[in-house]
Amino acid sequence: MKTPAEAYDATSAYIRVCSWGLIFIGLYNLIGSLFRGLGNSRIPLIAVAIAAVINIFGDLYMVAVLHMGAEGAAIATVASQMISVIISYVIIRHIKLPFDVKKEFIRFNGSVIKKIVNFGLPLALADTLVGVSFLIVTSIVNSLGVVPSAGVGVAEKVCGFIMLVPSALGQAMAAFIAQNYGAKKLDRAHAALRYGIEVSFVLALIMAWLSFFHGNLLCSIFSNDPEVVSAGWEYLKAYALDCIFTSIFFCMNGYFNGCGETKFVMAQSITGAFCVRVPVSYLMSKIQPVSLFRIGLATPASSLFQVIVCVFYLVFVSRKKEKHYMDSTVK
Repeated sequence: MKTPAEAYDATSAYIRVCSWGLIFIGLYNLIGSLFRGLGNSRIPLIAVAIAAVINIFGDLYMVAVLHMGAEGAAIATVASQMISVIISYVIIRHIKLPFDVKKEFIRFNGSVIKKIVNFGLPLALADTLVGVSFLIVTSIVNSLGVVPSAGVGVAEKVCGFIMLVPSALGQAMAAFIAQNYGAKKLDRAHAALRYGIEVSFVLALIMAWLSFFHGNLLCSIFSNDPEVVSAGWEYLKAYALDCIFTSIFFCMNGYFNGCGETKFVMAQSITGAFCVRVPVSYLMSKIQPVSLFRIGLATPASSLFQVIVCVFYLVFVSRKKEKHYMDSTVK
């Protein structure tokens, strides 16, 4: 990853601790998906909100009081993830669900597992490879030195917050579309996609404005180093453009996932990552003087490509499949 030597030990410690939290991330997503499938997005919100508060105070205690640095921040993160899982499980045991939760119900079912793998494996593969593409971009930035590396690291934290809205709407879209697609209410599915994009787009305009014109204030939340804040803001200006495009294609991806078109989502995600994001970021890093803004443009370029592909697929391919689905159901 070409991590700067000054940050190598802290980075290794952080990753080592956070790796133990992967099991809690998996469990939380599993339980959260269960609630969203039932149409209840409030309980996952409550669980993650409590965990976020614990994470914030845990970071302050571990870093500011115990002076444990990056490792302390990682411990606070893992602890908050574990608590979110415990909270979600306790809620499951104490609320009325349309089914019982018992140990004897947890067993292997070949046909169900096959369906889950068929739908989930393409998405898992896509997420993994898209993550790899961002690691490659990070590696390119790391080679520029400590300040650009730290600046992009700060900007990525801000971006993680900014992308919560389109990501959440995309997840909600997948659950809602799946319910209506299964009930053959395709008109409601199409309306949901339109409304989801409209809501996401309006919120994206606000976040884009904040990122482009006030990114220094957002970055200063995570760093008090003027050089790091300036570098983060420069990179964040490119993400301001990405806010616009992700508000569209995250919802469209949610729509396709809800319709079971996960292989298409995988294909366009991987293509956007390795045919657009990685090569564009590499080419921009070779233009002198090097600009983090230009390198950051690789991400909105990839998102724009994915929007175009999604619109094409929706108009010319997906509608034909839906007609075939309705005709076969009637027969």
